[in-house]
Amino acid sequence: MSTRARAYRWIKAAVFALLVLNSGVYLASGTFSEGMDSIAWLTLLALFELETGRKKLGRTPFLSNTHSVIRGAKEASEKVCVPFSALAAVHGIRLACVAAIGVAAAGFLYNSEWLDAANSGLWIAVVVLLEVGVRRPATVAAQRARFTAAAAMLYAGLTAVVLVWLWRGEWFDAYDAALWLVAFATIEVNVLGAKEAGC
Repeated sequence: MSTRARAYRWIKAAVFALLVLNSGVYLASGTFSEGMDSIAWLTLLALFELETGRKKLGRTPFLSNTHSVIRGAKEASEKVCVPFSALAAVHGIRLACVAAIGVAAAGFLYNSEWLDAANSGLWIAVVVLLEVGVRRPATVAAQRARFTAAAAMLYAGLTAVVLVWLWRGEWFDAYDAALWLVAFATIEVNVLGAKEAGC
């Protein structure tokens, strides 16, 4: 493994550890909506990393309904037909996390926490794009310019939310939101790396 790859892995681990600490802060001293939102996002991040991390390296993911077979002198990927797979479970858990985030966003709206609600809405849209990228890479490749533009708009909106929190002097919220931007940027790198590897 190269020095750059090792540094990338350490950065990802450090960001994840800091997000775990932040979730603890929200659970201990935040509102119910903030605690639920933080745990749901942490779970989503871990599941996306689990599914996309090995794809970036051009390897079969741990959670996959495919396996490698040798045909002649070439290695190929073959779909495994199973009624229930770990991959299906991960997708189901991710859907439950998005539902929990939606409930938290509704809580933010109910409590008139408009910036938190806007932040949640933007992140839900990012997750939709990531789901499409993970599940339908051919569709994304065919519409790459549109997906890139949509992602750029969403991340610009999320950066604006960070700047508003800074302007309002809500330092912890701004710091937490900036960490999430870095964390999900690493997932985007995994997805792009998987496309380049031909996965």
